Amino acid sequence: MFVDHAVIYVKGGNGGNGIVSWRREKYVPRGGPAGGDGGRGGDVVLVVDEGLRTLVDFRYQRHFKAKSGEPGGPAKRHGADGEDLVIKVPPGTLVRDRNTGEFLGDLVQPGDRLVVARGGRGGRGNAHFANSIRKAPEIAEKGEPGEERVIELELRVLADVGLVGYPSVGKSTLLRAMTRAEPKVGAYPFTTLHPELGVVELSDGRSFVMADLPGLIEGAHEGRGLGHQFLRHIERTKVLVHVIDMAAVDGRDPVADYRVIEDELAQYSAELVNRPRVVAANKMDLPQAMEHLARFRSAYPELEIFPISGVTHEGLRPFAERLYELVQTTPVPHSANVAPADELAHRVYRLAEEVPLTIRKEDGVFVVEHPEIEKLVQMTNFDQYDAVKRFQRIMQMRGVDDALRAHGAKDGDVIRIGDMVFDFVD
Repeated sequence: MFVDHAVIYVKGGNGGNGIVSWRREKYVPRGGPAGGDGGRGGDVVLVVDEGLRTLVDFRYQRHFKAKSGEPGGPAKRHGADGEDLVIKVPPGTLVRDRNTGEFLGDLVQPGDRLVVARGGRGGRGNAHFANSIRKAPEIAEKGEPGEERVIELELRVLADVGLVGYPSVGKSTLLRAMTRAEPKVGAYPFTTLHPELGVVELSDGRSFVMADLPGLIEGAHEGRGLGHQFLRHIERTKVLVHVIDMAAVDGRDPVADYRVIEDELAQYSAELVNRPRVVAANKMDLPQAMEHLARFRSAYPELEIFPISGVTHEGLRPFAERLYELVQTTPVPHSANVAPADELAHRVYRLAEEVPLTIRKEDGVFVVEHPEIEKLVQMTNFDQYDAVKRFQRIMQMRGVDDALRAHGAKDGDVIRIGDMVFDFVD
């Protein structure tokens, strides 16, 4: 089953908790704090596997969580890091954040890796909180929660040559004649419902990849028929081959068919207009094909046209040689819908601007929103007295208490930060 789109949930592993522990050697009086740090949570990583050709596996599993880090140990022992979760995807997979629309990566080459959900850092043990004043801290952080998001995977077939044309013009037959592929063939529209790939082998070991792409119809750029399901795959092909039924078996007009297909490609992406293309004048073994070919040449004298037959294999050798030449001289196309690889490789990262603290009142509860404050709540162990005192000090230092008073909070009012609810003590 060919599947070229999937939506999955990914979550990095949580960091392991730090612990409270003390030195207990026989001849070390008043042993100090020795609680170890928790291990880092594992990342969720997408990796290209050249043996895959579809996203069908994501129909059966849509939730992926990496392993969490182990808690710290006594004697300052660091907890083990969580194992990364590696998810294999086929070459040509685009990755976006489903909720924000952010473009995350374009996975093309075998072995390409993309971290889509980072694991949380491990919580610090009490050995980290000792100082000249607080020599026996009863403080240990919880592990940081792993990053989580919903991502969208979109597969765009990687092929050197793409066969385009109306349904039933003989694209599947042509692919089968030129390669070892075994596409489904039938005398009715939309026999091909998904891309079929094959390798065209020439002499001296030369070869290129050809794709039979699902048939176009008028209005495809607006989503009619297979619409965008087809057009997304054409963006990666170096060379376009217009397969035209020159015998007009179904009563179609070859001249009009070419014009309609070109219009659909141009309206979907202006970049496709400049893509190298040739015309495969197919079904030349049938009556009236020569008459239609003469009229087609007259209408489009600028086009490079190859009279062929997918059934009798007429004209396929020179046709294949010319396609190989074009593949070798054409750079890998860049789609307007995909961030260029050099842009991804040379991104400039700047320090994020300070996110302002926001406070709003909702059903009588004061809701405090700030990413760092929310993370502090998640990593504080409120069962530890020293940890609670540290949390209160940080809230005062960051001006959260003053901000709450400014918004009208009074002694005994309910405050919510993330999932935690507190009573305001003035």
